[in-house]
Amino acid sequence: MAQLEQVRPTIAMRGRGLDWQVIVNRIIHLISQTILYAVLILGAIVFVAPFVWMLRSSIMPEHLVYNIPIIWIPPELDLSHYLNSWRWLPFPIFYRNTIFITFMSIIGLVLSSSLVAFGFARIKFWGRDSIFLVLLSTMMLPFQVTMIPIYLFWSRLGAVNTFWPLIVPEWLTNAYNVFLLRQFFMTISPEMDDAARIDGCGWFGIYSRIIMPLSLPALGVIAIQAFAWNWNNFMGPLIYLNEPRNYTIAIGLRLFQTRRSQNMPETMAMSVVALIPVLIVFFIAQRYFIQGIVITGVKG
Repeated sequence: MAQLEQVRPTIAMRGRGLDWQVIVNRIIHLISQTILYAVLILGAIVFVAPFVWMLRSSIMPEHLVYNIPIIWIPPELDLSHYLNSWRWLPFPIFYRNTIFITFMSIIGLVLSSSLVAFGFARIKFWGRDSIFLVLLSTMMLPFQVTMIPIYLFWSRLGAVNTFWPLIVPEWLTNAYNVFLLRQFFMTISPEMDDAARIDGCGWFGIYSRIIMPLSLPALGVIAIQAFAWNWNNFMGPLIYLNEPRNYTIAIGLRLFQTRRSQNMPETMAMSVVALIPVLIVFFIAQRYFIQGIVITGVKG
């Protein structure tokens, strides 16, 4: 009994020490989470502020746009900027051209990138790794280096001022998307290929019936990136398109800015309209975009 009485205070002291340690750990965790959320909120404000400024400028009377201090909430709404802007330039034609170029480019990029990546990931042939290394080395060439030779190539073909120079290169894939899809395809178990061959599938059957359905997240990533790139592409249309009837929305916005430079609300209104399709596509397909980044494939 005497020994038991001596042990009890020691146990009580240890229990109190553990309680204090738990409390300190919780406080540290709470402080770290508070700092983390504060940094995230601050970063979100910094990135959202330009869009908020653009949106408020598009619905604000012109004489209040440059007011100092900045008026973030318009005292009155002026939606006429969204209606008046369409009278100055043929924006429906610009949107039609952009939609056509964008969707044709997405189809070509997804098909070509997935086929090439499938060959590098699943088919064994002589020099495969060396050829893949050469393909990756093309990523180190900046656009400024190849811009003039490629323009001369399309000029000799008589394709300048057409959509071909903007669409055909997407059907010939690029190294970044091939690398992304190849890494994803290699995580899919090769045992599925063996099972498909037993059932009589060839390489194209394995590609279309197994690899493609399992790779929807990765394909969604490159499709979203391709949509955003082609929709906002400015340099390509600026180089190859010479007539307003062939302009895309990026060139149309720049042309509109030069003609209506004194009317900032109208410019911001058309910029918001041009941004809406990108936002809609991202929010609709964001599930595939997130899965393509997080998921590494099917484990064998």
